[in-house]
Amino acid sequence: MKKARIKTPLGLAELRGDANGISSFVISDKDELASSEIPSELKSAAEQIDQYFRGDLKEFKLELNPQGTDFQKRVWQELLNIPYGQTNSYMELSKKLGDPKAIRAVASANGKNPLWIIIPCHRVIGSDGSLTGYAGGLHRKKWLLDLENPPSQQSLF
Repeated sequence: MKKARIKTPLGLAELRGDANGISSFVISDKDELASSEIPSELKSAAEQIDQYFRGDLKEFKLELNPQGTDFQKRVWQELLNIPYGQTNSYMELSKKLGDPKAIRAVASANGKNPLWIIIPCHRVIGSDGSLTGYAGGLHRKKWLLDLENPPSQQSLF
């Protein structure tokens, strides 16, 4: 398993993967240095992540290899269907997965997503439109949603 630490506007992120795909991307508050060399298996992911944060990439094109249960993988696959700049609720996801009563299980799987941003768990909100839990913190979730769908500003003139 190869790994690299890369700088993002939200903090230092650790990217992990190998020839089978990217398995983990999480942002931390740790005060560590970014990697000076990015392993070849992670270069494309690092470049696409940089493009995403610059606002130049709306859909990642990477081989993904997250580790989890079959149910978690089904939830994560459904998250990939939420378009850039849009949101979905846990209830909507539960219905799409065929079990409207599985809201808590869907929320739990969402919270265990090892590929933050790449598998867009930040695009899941409460049924009432509220920002609900995010493993990286609600401040990061809000920042990501604002990046994808900037609040409109009123002109003063």
